[in-house]
Amino acid sequence: MAIAKAERLMNLALCLLGTRRPLSKRELRDSIEAYVETFGPGNGATGSDDSFNRMFERDKDDLRELGLVIETVESLEGEIGYLARRDSNRLPAITLDAEEAAALGLAAKVWQQARLAGAASGALQKLRAAGLPEDVDPYGPHGALEPRIPVHEAAFEPLMLACRDRRPVVFDYRKATAAHPQQRHVEPWALECWRGHWYLAGWDRDRGAERVFRLSRITGKVRSRGGRYTAPVPDVVTVRETVAGWAGEIADRSARIRLRSDAGYPLRAKATAVRELGDGWDELEIPYGHGLDAWLVEFGPDVVVLEPAELRADVVDRLRAVAKG
Repeated sequence: MAIAKAERLMNLALCLLGTRRPLSKRELRDSIEAYVETFGPGNGATGSDDSFNRMFERDKDDLRELGLVIETVESLEGEIGYLARRDSNRLPAITLDAEEAAALGLAAKVWQQARLAGAASGALQKLRAAGLPEDVDPYGPHGALEPRIPVHEAAFEPLMLACRDRRPVVFDYRKATAAHPQQRHVEPWALECWRGHWYLAGWDRDRGAERVFRLSRITGKVRSRGGRYTAPVPDVVTVRETVAGWAGEIADRSARIRLRSDAGYPLRAKATAVRELGDGWDELEIPYGHGLDAWLVEFGPDVVVLEPAELRADVVDRLRAVAKG
């Protein structure tokens, strides 16, 4: 039915764009096959006319929401007609310089592993058809760059659509310290990629607070739920800051840890100071932000937290939870 409606709208748009004079409802009804098949010719029964009028008004509103400028014209005889003038519905010419073309080309390459790959490639082809010079290579100035945003999680596509449509979702989520997943009811805000991992920022209805979920820890299917959001959606900047904070990218303090000399190279890369202790151990000072305890747990016995005390306690609690299974 969705395909049939799209075809009907397309035919109606073509009729309105192709006419040089306003067309009445009766003329449009007799010209578009979908209307004829559904309601018959324009001199049908009253009930048929009423049904057609309702569908036509919905179709006209849908086309206007899509951006088509439809004019309503009344003739001298008082008959109402419709048309969409080409000059009112023509977009300005698209002109891109070499740097702009290169940026769009790189953006198209970013999504080659995701569901958006086809749309990105198609958009680039349309831009070329609209005036992008053929001798401009969007990838040329950045030939050594191969940008990629890996998307392997099955939850990415349904969550992306839920964020776009502002639709609540339900999924099973396994925390880093939990042995079994728990069901979460979430109003999704936005998806962000940090350190090669995708995160969802949104409002957790069960906890009545904003939360961030790592997509790789979502188990099973993401299920949509009806109804509207119950919490206001923050602007894009706030969402990104939330994701960054929960992903451990925002640090307002420092922590001291002991690290085995031959381990923890990601920690060493973020260290602001390193001191050799001997006996196969080093002391590091690293930025301390939300999520650091979960990251340190991944290094197991190669890391010992010295301070602050709350970070040490959080790491110990996580390790005990893992040990209990």
